[in-house]
Amino acid sequence: MKSFFSSMQWMFFILANIVVIPVSVGAAYGLPLADIATLLQRTFFIIGLTSLLQGLFGHKLPLNEGPAGLWWSLFLIFAGVVSTGKQSADIVLRSLELGILIAGGIFILLSVFRLINPIKKLFTPLVMGTYLVLLVSQLSGPFVKGILGIDYLSSRLDSKVAISAIAILIFAVILAKSRRAFLSSYSVLISLAGGWLLFALLGITKPMNLEVHSFISFPKPFAWGLPAFDAGIVLTSVFTAFLLLTNLVASAEVVAKVTESKEKVNYPRASFIMGINHLISGSFSVIGGVPLGGAAGFIATTRIKERIPYLFGCIAILLMSFFPILMTFLASLPVPVGYATIFLAISSLIGLGLNELRTAIENPDAPAIISLSLMGGFGLMAIPEQALSTLPDLLVSLVNNGLIIGVILAIVLEQIFKKRQSAFKKKGTS
Repeated sequence: MKSFFSSMQWMFFILANIVVIPVSVGAAYGLPLADIATLLQRTFFIIGLTSLLQGLFGHKLPLNEGPAGLWWSLFLIFAGVVSTGKQSADIVLRSLELGILIAGGIFILLSVFRLINPIKKLFTPLVMGTYLVLLVSQLSGPFVKGILGIDYLSSRLDSKVAISAIAILIFAVILAKSRRAFLSSYSVLISLAGGWLLFALLGITKPMNLEVHSFISFPKPFAWGLPAFDAGIVLTSVFTAFLLLTNLVASAEVVAKVTESKEKVNYPRASFIMGINHLISGSFSVIGGVPLGGAAGFIATTRIKERIPYLFGCIAILLMSFFPILMTFLASLPVPVGYATIFLAISSLIGLGLNELRTAIENPDAPAIISLSLMGGFGLMAIPEQALSTLPDLLVSLVNNGLIIGVILAIVLEQIFKKRQSAFKKKGTS
C-alpha cells in the first residue's frame, strides 16, 4: 500500500510539471483546442516514456523528465516571430522540430566521443549567470501579458482575468513558501486546480469542447509535418543542446545527493539516452525534455528515495496519454492560470543567475564581460523585428534573439580575457 501511494505521488508530481507548458505553447501559436489536446497527449506519452528510459538505462535515478524550460522559452520567443507575420506557425513549429532532432544527435555524438567534459568547461558560472538573467528578461514579456489576460479572451488587458490571475499568483507563492510539506510539494497542482475552479466560477474560461471520437488513441509522429530548415533556429537549437548538458549534470548531481546514491552517475550514458529522448521528442512533435532538478525537492520533502515508485509513476503518466477525453479536459486549462502558477518558479531563475554571477565577480575582468554581454542581449531584445527587415532571412531570427547573442558574447569575451591573462602571466615569469 505504501508503494502504491508513493507511486501516486510521483504521478501527480510529474503531471504538475507537464500540463502548463504544452497548453501555453499551443495558445501562443494559436492552435485550436483539439490540436492542444493532441500536443498534450504526445507530451504525456513522451515524458512517461523518456523518464522510464532514463530511470532504467540512463542516469538510473528517481529523476523525472519534463518539458525543458529552455525549449519552452524558445517556443515562446519564436511564437513572437509568428505574431509579426514574418513566418507562419506551421514553418516555425516544423523548424523547431528539426532543432530538437539535431539537439538529440548532438547529445549522442558528445556521448560517443566522450566530449561532454570539455564542452562543460565553456559554461562557467559567469556564462550560466548571464544566460539565466537574459532568459528571465526575455520570458518576462509573455508571462506578464499572459497573467494580465492580453490575447486570452481579447487583445486588450482584461481586468477580471488579470485580478483573478494575480490572486492565483499570490496564492501559489503562499503555498510554495508554506512550512507544511504537503502544501509546498503540491503547490503547483493545488494552484492549478484552485485557479481553474475560480476561473470557471467567474465565467472566464473558454468554451470546452469535450467531443472525442475514440475512447483510446495513440500519439501520431510528425504531427506538425516533416521537419523544415531555418538557420537561426538550427543555430539556436545547437546552443541550447550544450546548455541542457549542464542542466542534466546539475539535476543528476543534486538528486544523487538527496537519494544518497552509492553509484556514480554515468554521464556519457545519461547523455546518450538524453539524445535518444530528444530524437523521440522531435519525431513526435513535442517540446524537448530534460531531467528536472525539482525532483530533489520532492524527494527531500516526501522522503521517497526508492526508484520503483518513481518507475510506476512514469508508467501511469504513459498510460494516461492513451485516453483522449482526459487530454482534452486538461488542454482546456486557462492559460493565465498556467502562467500565474509557475511565475514564481520561472522568476526564481534570476536569483540562481545572480548567485552564479556573484561567484564569478571576483575575477577583475568579470564586470566588463557581464556588462557588455547583458547590454548587448538586452539591446537586441528591444529592437523590433521590422527594423531588421533589410537583413537576409537567414540572420533575422538569430540577430533578433538577444538571449543567444548575449550568451555567445559572454563565452567569447571570457575566453579572450582568459587568453590575455595567461599571456600576461607568461610575460611576467619570463
